[in-house]
Amino acid sequence: MSQDDTDNRPQYETQPYAGRQYAGPQYQGQQYQGQPAAPRRATTWRQWGMVGVASLASAALASGATFALLGSDGDAVPAASSSSTVTVAPAAQTKVANYESVVAAVRDSVVAITVATGSGEGAGSGVIIDAAGLVLTNNHVVADARTIEVTLADGRIYSAEVVGVDESTDLAVVRLVDPPADLVAAERGSSAGLEVGQSVIAVGNPLGLSSTVTTGIISALDRPVTTSDSTQGFPGQASTVVVTNAIQVDAAINPGNSGGPLFDLSGRVIGITSSIATLSSGDTSGSIGLGFAIPIDLAGRVADELIASGVASHAFLGVSMSDTQVTVDGTLRTGALVREVVSGSAAGNAGLEVGDVVIAIDGNPVSGSEALTGYVRQATPGTTVELEVARNGTSETVTVTLGTSD
Repeated sequence: MSQDDTDNRPQYETQPYAGRQYAGPQYQGQQYQGQPAAPRRATTWRQWGMVGVASLASAALASGATFALLGSDGDAVPAASSSSTVTVAPAAQTKVANYESVVAAVRDSVVAITVATGSGEGAGSGVIIDAAGLVLTNNHVVADARTIEVTLADGRIYSAEVVGVDESTDLAVVRLVDPPADLVAAERGSSAGLEVGQSVIAVGNPLGLSSTVTTGIISALDRPVTTSDSTQGFPGQASTVVVTNAIQVDAAINPGNSGGPLFDLSGRVIGITSSIATLSSGDTSGSIGLGFAIPIDLAGRVADELIASGVASHAFLGVSMSDTQVTVDGTLRTGALVREVVSGSAAGNAGLEVGDVVIAIDGNPVSGSEALTGYVRQATPGTTVELEVARNGTSETVTVTLGTSD
């Protein structure tokens, strides 16, 4: 059993157009539904043609795509910088957001990605992370792709090939074939010091509308988000579950934004947008102000490993868990109930026991099994973490050196 073998993950209603789902909390009697900001297969997103930009639909449909709005990239965006690395003066990170200068500096580092699979066509976004032609995106954007085309901000189109993919974090790196010499690489920031309320900028290719910019704030940090590939309509295909302690933003994120960068006001990449939440009522209008991004500290580490070897490593705790509440020192707390401990695993070697309830990791409260899984997946294998564990009504600290999953 791995650390993400949760037994009581919240249930949700699968909608026919959703390629991925977000199992989230209840809200006013309705349950959040999530989907990736970019579809994995064009045939699953036909309903997006009903979004109120239907005048663009004919261009995509005439091209044979089943996405109502794909293939309408709009006008080319002039190059904003000829430098090989994007950087914005620290003065831009002020209380008064200078969005124009930040966008002008970073836009050339964002690309649109179009893929063809055996099931149709799809589109997403990506960010150039190396001037030699390496692009970071989501795995669900390029999964099962037979061909990949990358469109730069100025409209130039290049073929690309996969360098490596990591299903468990939903990340992938692709490389442009015969890249130009003037590519602009984004500057990698850090997700460690982010704050709720901080201004952010998302740039991507929503609904095939390339170089689209949206702004907002970080509305939550370490938000446990579970997504999975829908198998509906594709018999025999396994569902890959991705658990992320995500950056939650209110900047508008829509299908096609997946894999695109989330910037801070210094023009540094702090996350990779990957999923959105919708309501189970059947509302398909797009963003409702709940978007999620993979923190760049995790995304960057995975990207580095994919570039180096084509595969990524993952920390392993070695327990099966479920959500619970427990009274600790007279106070009711949420936590992750340990239901099984794998012999010889990191948890087993540290003395974690069945019936223990993990209520915090490195001082961060654990709201349930998905939150703990997200924290573990953010860690590098071999990292030592401190678990606060409720045992027999009192709290104890258990020191665990995380292992590596197979």
